[in-house]
Amino acid sequence: MARVKKGMHALKTRRNILKQTKGYRFGRSTKEKQAYEALAHAGAYAFAHRRDKKNDMRKLWTIRINGMLREHGLKYSTFIGALKKKGITIDRKILSQLAEQHPTVFVKILEQIQ
Repeated sequence: MARVKKGMHALKTRRNILKQTKGYRFGRSTKEKQAYEALAHAGAYAFAHRRDKKNDMRKLWTIRINGMLREHGLKYSTFIGALKKKGITIDRKILSQLAEQHPTVFVKILEQIQ
């Protein structure tokens, strides 16, 4: 069997790794070993933060809803409890959009609860 040298393939993988780390600071964009390390961490952070983004959005929705409720003298927890008792199944995302963009519709929902 013929001997296979890995020079061409090693060069290709090195080139691809350094392309992916373009824009990174210091040796992470120019040195192969540091670039591998940087990409491994970047992938781990990206995976974790895709999950965190969902929590961040839910927190933002809660803040928007609560801000609108405080203007009308209600608390977030009592509002959500009243929604469940009345059987109104609008999720927090939609409620926050209504509070921000269509306050009159949001006030109508409040009137149904009270």
